[in-house]
Amino acid sequence: MEERLFDAVIFDLDGVITQTALVHSQAWKQMFDGYLREREAKYGESFREFSHQNDYLPYVDGKPRYNGVQSFLESRKIHLPFGDPSDPPEKETICGIGNRKNIAFNDILKEQGVKVYPSTVELIHTLKDKGIHVGVASSSKNCEQVLEAAGLAGLVEVRIDGVVSAALGLNGKPAPDIFTTAADRLGADYDRTVVVEDAVSGVTAGKAGNFGLVLGIAREENTQELFIGGADVVVNDIDEIGFEGIEEWFLEKLPYDNTNLIYYGYEPGLEKTRESLLTIGNGYFGTRGAWEEASAGEHHYPATYMAGLYNRLESKVGDRMITNEDFVNAINWLPLTFRIDDGDWFRPGSMEIVSIRRRLHMNKGFLCRKMIVRDKGGRETLIHSRRFASMDNPHLAGIRYEVTPLNYSGRIEIKSELEGEHINDGVERYRPLNQQHLEAVSEGHEGDIQFLEVKTTQSNIHIAAAARITAETDKGAVQAKIINDSGHGRVITVVSALADQHQAVALIKRCAMFRSDDEGISDPLKSAIDHARQAAEFQELLEASIPAWEDIWEKADIMVEGDRLSQKLLRLHIYHLMISISPHNANIDAGIPARGLHGEAYRGHIFWDEIYILPFYYMHFPEAAKAVLNYRYNRLDAARRYAREHGEQGAMFPWQSGSDGSEETQVIHLNPVSGKWGADHSSLQRHVSLAIAYNVIMYFHYTADKDFLERGAELLIEISRFWAGKAEKDEKTGRYSISGVMGPDEFHEKYPGAEKGGLKDNAYTNLMTVWVLKKTAEILHTLDKQKKEALFQKLHVQPAEPEYWKEVSKNMNLPISDEGIIAQYDGYLNLNELDWDRYRQKYNNIHRMDRILKAEGKSPDDYKVAKQADTLMTYYNLDSGEVDEMIRDLGYELPKDYLKKNLNYYLQRTSHGSTLSRVVHAKLAGMTGDHELSWKLYLDALTSDYNDIQGGTTAEGIHAGVMAGTVLGAMHTFAGLDLQGDIVRINPRLPTHWRKISFNFTFKKVNYRMEITNDK
Repeated sequence: MEERLFDAVIFDLDGVITQTALVHSQAWKQMFDGYLREREAKYGESFREFSHQNDYLPYVDGKPRYNGVQSFLESRKIHLPFGDPSDPPEKETICGIGNRKNIAFNDILKEQGVKVYPSTVELIHTLKDKGIHVGVASSSKNCEQVLEAAGLAGLVEVRIDGVVSAALGLNGKPAPDIFTTAADRLGADYDRTVVVEDAVSGVTAGKAGNFGLVLGIAREENTQELFIGGADVVVNDIDEIGFEGIEEWFLEKLPYDNTNLIYYGYEPGLEKTRESLLTIGNGYFGTRGAWEEASAGEHHYPATYMAGLYNRLESKVGDRMITNEDFVNAINWLPLTFRIDDGDWFRPGSMEIVSIRRRLHMNKGFLCRKMIVRDKGGRETLIHSRRFASMDNPHLAGIRYEVTPLNYSGRIEIKSELEGEHINDGVERYRPLNQQHLEAVSEGHEGDIQFLEVKTTQSNIHIAAAARITAETDKGAVQAKIINDSGHGRVITVVSALADQHQAVALIKRCAMFRSDDEGISDPLKSAIDHARQAAEFQELLEASIPAWEDIWEKADIMVEGDRLSQKLLRLHIYHLMISISPHNANIDAGIPARGLHGEAYRGHIFWDEIYILPFYYMHFPEAAKAVLNYRYNRLDAARRYAREHGEQGAMFPWQSGSDGSEETQVIHLNPVSGKWGADHSSLQRHVSLAIAYNVIMYFHYTADKDFLERGAELLIEISRFWAGKAEKDEKTGRYSISGVMGPDEFHEKYPGAEKGGLKDNAYTNLMTVWVLKKTAEILHTLDKQKKEALFQKLHVQPAEPEYWKEVSKNMNLPISDEGIIAQYDGYLNLNELDWDRYRQKYNNIHRMDRILKAEGKSPDDYKVAKQADTLMTYYNLDSGEVDEMIRDLGYELPKDYLKKNLNYYLQRTSHGSTLSRVVHAKLAGMTGDHELSWKLYLDALTSDYNDIQGGTTAEGIHAGVMAGTVLGAMHTFAGLDLQGDIVRINPRLPTHWRKISFNFTFKKVNYRMEITNDK
């Protein structure tokens, strides 16, 4: 028997199978016009008739009847009580009015009968012949009668309509309930099921249900609207795709779609978020996915960021001067635009957008945009652009920008710019501060090359870009008129050519970028110009980059069957990680910014997020991981100085690091809720050094890299010195305590009422210190005797020091309640409980409870409230059995179910103000057997940037930590990959709808491929 590519098709009724959509529209109009006439007579309201285009389609089409009534009436500012479905039609309630429509519909149906779409009926018969399940899902309560009247009831296996929905309490479209319920009753997996819809609300429901194909039928000339709503394919009639076309989708087009991120439509309020998610890059630089024609403003922010490029400036805040080091928005190489016959240059908003589609080819590393615009004179123009950042040569990038007149002929001019006049303006709350980081050095042209050199105002790093500009038409290269112009920090080239209708004019821009601190570069401008001049043709450069991306995916791809959304988002996360740090970074002295090379949030600083990110690189790109560890090693002296400045021993790494290893954490913080600046004690998160030590230790464990052993051991010794030095012994108990720190939670900075920041005996800090001290001793034991002696001599390590570390590691203090709750820190369990329900009702979004409390004149230090996992983070890093053994070795006994108790206790008191929080809690929920909760938390984390769940923060840059955490979560939390010991162990617990997951990884120089199938 031939293997089926899909299992079921679920059809909407009206407008898909039967031609009753217009009957419904006619009934709605008849009913609403009658009711509006009544209101005119009764209330003196001006009558405005109900129309198909302006009222039926946006407010009623595809929705359950009562929802449609309410939606339309509210659009007219009419508010009625909902009533009850049993209300008589003369009653002035939502239900009563809706029941009037039903009477009108049945009257019209009796009079006109039921017409079907022959192509749809033909497809249904084909499906039945092929053994494919057929269902109908409709909001209509007349569905059964209509199918009977059309003679189709016997072909439909499952019917979920308005009657069934009401009985089951299902949500109407755009919720996916009616489609998922139909699929469930058909016994079909969602990813192997087709949804066929003609309404925008219906395709939105299909997309929300994560179905394998959402097919839109454009009966209303609404192709673009259906794509925007979520349709994968849009046709005017079923016969344009047919059974063979559906098979082709599942065989070829769906796998291709799973490697693409696509946006239809232009929604100004979402543009900056989309620009982050459409970023291209290669580890050396990243360029946001802004339109080529856009300038920085409310809805757009073009920017290019280069690994490790920082600049320090002073700003006046109130009556004081503060210093901040920022991730610099470097030269903007994107700008391109066009004009027609000496008119105005095209900008977002200057013309009507007829249609737009943007497609990020994640598998190949390039971004495409196709857009049709219409000017005030009715002239329509197709703009097609492609851009890439080379993964083959990290200094090269390219754009092909093509303009095609669709209904006119005329002179087309295309303008290309390199721009370096801008400021950092990607984060609104930073705007009061000094953000002018660039200063022009030189600009100009050499033949067909435009070039620009700027430098950072304080760090004095020169950045140069050169772009080779060529033009061509459909008929080949043209001698287009070229106009060059330069200004201070800006260089402009304009090409001009006559174009007939449907004749494309293209400008090709091949760009090279260098910096003065690049290894082996003495003159970045000369290097940029030489590279631009020697660069191959656009397509050749792109085709050279694609194999480098293919090699990346060969090593790092994760393949999931059974969940279309998870598959796409896992690849999206891997793609953005590779933009942030790629194999090119092996030779770059830079860490991993928490927001990648995508935005300016957190000023592009390096935090402890590496603890979530580097394991991905240990397993796939160890040389890149080593480079990040070398970034820390190269700043070890700065960490030593920082420790001495605070009277500490060893090395104290900064919470926020930038160019040189100085502490970059601000001392004051702007609260966006209150608009006030307040003291910031965040730098007390000394646990960043524990994350560094963890990564050094785990890097050895994954790679067995002896070449890095001495550097890594030096880092571990100095970090161990720091923590052993901070540990103070209580002579009464014989236990050691660590004070003056903050934990990962971040909301708690100090004790209630205290002026000085810092807490005592943070459980995460204490337990990780014990682990690091023990592992350091083990690693030092593996060192060659001579190398160990040389290292001890270099660092002046006395024999007593390791012995002292051992004593501290065996006698660390842990505050634990009688119920087995490990206190987040000493005194935490005595804090006040928070009225979570009241705050949820008042603010809805309570992720940043710290800001809310401070705006109310309160302090999070007084309450049991956490931003993210703290104590529980220990179990994210380490095997639970290893933590259990550590706690027992410290002399504490805990109940067998203590981990579950601790998870429940802290989860109830956590606001998830960081997207990382859900990654950690998802893993722990799985560890404690609550797999439903584990999946919910994981899915929230997986979709957090894609859906921008924190209300705009993705616009300021992606969250690299959560992206890596979800990729590893797929491998660890669900696939059960365990590399803590010396062998690879698998204990899978896949989500019920994941049929299979497969991935590659390297462990101790051995390459593995895992393929795990769900046993349903």
